[in-house]
Amino acid sequence: SLSSRHCPWKMNQLPLKSPVASPVSESTNSRVEALDNLSMDSFWLEVENIKQSAEAEQEECSLADVKTQEEGEAEAEWLQDAGLSELLGEPGSDGERPVLLSTLTRTQAAAVQRRLDTYSRSRRRRNKHPMRHVRDIFGVLASEDTAAEKEESSPDPLWHNLRTSNTQRKTQDYSCTVRNPGKEEVFNMDIAYSEQAAVLLKGSFLSESRKLKDGNALTRFKIPKGRLGVTRIGDLSAQDMKKIPTLALIELTALCDILGLELKRNKAAKLKTTEKRLFGVPLNTLLENDQKLLPNTKVPLLLQALLSCLEKRGLETEGILRVSGSQTRIKSLEQKLERDFYSGLFCWDEVHQNDVSGLLKRFIRELPAPLLTAEYLPAFAAVQNIPDLKQRLQALNLLILILPEPNRNTLKALLEFLSKVVARENNNKMNLWNVSTVMAPNLFMHKGLPNKIPEGKEKQLAEGAADVVRMMIHYQDLLWTVSSFLIAQVRKLNESNSKRYQFCDKRIKNLLRKIHADKDKVEKNQGEPSKIVKVHASLLLKDSLEVHLNNATRVADVLRQFQKNLCQNGWNIVNTVNLLKCNNSMECTNLLLYEVGGNIGEHCLDPDTYLLDLYHINPHAEWIIKQNPSYPRMF
Repeated sequence: SLSSRHCPWKMNQLPLKSPVASPVSESTNSRVEALDNLSMDSFWLEVENIKQSAEAEQEECSLADVKTQEEGEAEAEWLQDAGLSELLGEPGSDGERPVLLSTLTRTQAAAVQRRLDTYSRSRRRRNKHPMRHVRDIFGVLASEDTAAEKEESSPDPLWHNLRTSNTQRKTQDYSCTVRNPGKEEVFNMDIAYSEQAAVLLKGSFLSESRKLKDGNALTRFKIPKGRLGVTRIGDLSAQDMKKIPTLALIELTALCDILGLELKRNKAAKLKTTEKRLFGVPLNTLLENDQKLLPNTKVPLLLQALLSCLEKRGLETEGILRVSGSQTRIKSLEQKLERDFYSGLFCWDEVHQNDVSGLLKRFIRELPAPLLTAEYLPAFAAVQNIPDLKQRLQALNLLILILPEPNRNTLKALLEFLSKVVARENNNKMNLWNVSTVMAPNLFMHKGLPNKIPEGKEKQLAEGAADVVRMMIHYQDLLWTVSSFLIAQVRKLNESNSKRYQFCDKRIKNLLRKIHADKDKVEKNQGEPSKIVKVHASLLLKDSLEVHLNNATRVADVLRQFQKNLCQNGWNIVNTVNLLKCNNSMECTNLLLYEVGGNIGEHCLDPDTYLLDLYHINPHAEWIIKQNPSYPRMF
C-alpha cells in the first residue's frame, strides 16, 4: 500500500457526499474488484522508483499547510471562478447582473442557486452585511429553507423536478448493467450532461468491466454529427475559448450535484522560485521562455524534444516507460540539459531510451504544480467514483476544458505519445493498462499537496487513478471535443454581451424556462429553402466567392467549389503555391472554412457542417477560407 511504502507523494481523492455515498461506493467497489486480475505491479514499482529518486536527492516532502475554509468560503471561490462574482455584491449595487445567467440550463441554474444560498446563509450567520436573496437573482424561490413552501404554493416544474430528483437520489438504487465489450454507443453532446444525468437517474447505469486489458475491447463511443458539425478544442478562437472553462465548471458542478458527488477543490499552490530553467519550472514560465525563441509555442520545447527522441528510437523498446533508467545517469542528463539545451549543444543520439523516459516522467513530476492542476487534481481522481462509464467520460471532458491552456496542450501532447506507445504493444510489450499504471503515479501523486488517504483504500485509489489515465489515453479524441451545448451557450453569451442586455428580476425565471424549452433556431428557419452568401478568401483571391446555399450544402461542398473555380475559371489568384488535390479529386485538403463574427469570435468549421443551418444560427457572420495551419504555409 502507499502508506506501507512511505511514499512521499500522496494520492489525491474526492470524497462522496452523504447520504448518497453508500450506493455509489458499492458500485465503485464492484468495478474496482474487477481489476483483481489486472496486475498493479507496474504502479507500485513506479512508486518505489519515485521514492528512491526523492530519497537520493533528500527532497523536502513535508505536506503544505492548508488553512481550513470557513463555511461559505468555498462557495464564494466557486462563484468567482464561475464568473459570477457580481452575485456576491451587496444589495443595491449598480453592477449589471452577469449575462452568464441567461445561458444556464435548469440543472446549471440549480447548481448556482445551491452555492449562492449556502454562501448567503453563512454570511447571515456571521452577522455580516445582508446578502441579496437567491430569489432576487433568479426570480425563483430556490432556498432550501423555503423549498417546502415553494412546492406547496407553486407547481414550478423546474424546482419540483430537481427537488424530486434530489429526494429520489437519497434512496436511488444505482444498479449497474455491464456493457458489451467492443459495442459502439452514441455520445450525445447536444444536451447538457447534467440534464442527461437527471433523466438517467430514474433508470439504471451501464458499468464497464475493468477486467478488459485489451483497449480494442473497450466500449466505443461515437459523437453523432448534428447539422452544425463537431467542434474540437483548437477550432475556437482564444476569445471564445476563454468563456469555455467558466461554463464547463458550472456544468461539471451541476453534473456532480445530480450524481451526488461533492466537488471539492484544492487551493492553488504557491509556486516556489527556482534557479533552474527546465525542470521544476512552472509551465507558463517555460512557455514564455520558449516563445522568445520560437513564437506561438504551445508545448514546452523540452517536452517536445523528449517525446520526439522517444518516438524516433524508443517506441519499439521493450518495457519503455516501465523499465527504469539509471537514476545517476538521469540526474546527470538533467544537469546537462539545464546547461546545454537552449544553446543546442545537447546531443540526444547517445542517450539510452530508458533514461529519456525517466527524464520525461521526471519532468512531469517535478512541475511545481501538478499537470492536472492542484485545484482540480482531486476531481480528476474522483472520476473513478462515478458508476457509469459514459458519465465518467463526460466529467473528464469537462475537466479537460477547465484546465488552463498550457496544461491542456501539454497533457494532449503527452497522451498522443502514450497512444503511440500502446499502438506498438506487440513490440514493446506495453499495452494500454501497462502504460496507464506506470503513468498514473506521475500524474496523480505530488509532494506539495496534502491528503489523507482512508486506511485500506490505497489499492482502490491506485487502481482508480490508473483507470482514469487509461480513459484519457484511449478516449482522448472524444475528450478534446467541445460539446455543442457549450458552443450554444458561448453564442448566447456573445449575443447578450453585444446587446448589453439588462436583466430584470421578473425576467430571469422566464429566461431560464425559455432557454430550456427552446428548440434550435435551425428548426424554425428550415422553411427558407436557399440563400446566396459570399465566401471570402483574401489570402488567395481578390474576389469573393458567391455560394448558393440549400439544405444539402456542406462546408466540404464549398471548398470543392472554391478549388474548382481556382483551377478552371482563371480567377484573379493572389498565389496558388501548395494548393493541393487529394487523389486527383477536387477535395481541397489544405484549406479550411471559418465562421467569423456575429455571435462567435472565430470558429473553424467541420467539413460536414450544413451551411444554411449555420447561417440561420449566425446570420451576421462572415465566412472566410484560410489555409490549414497543419500544412506548409503558402507564402
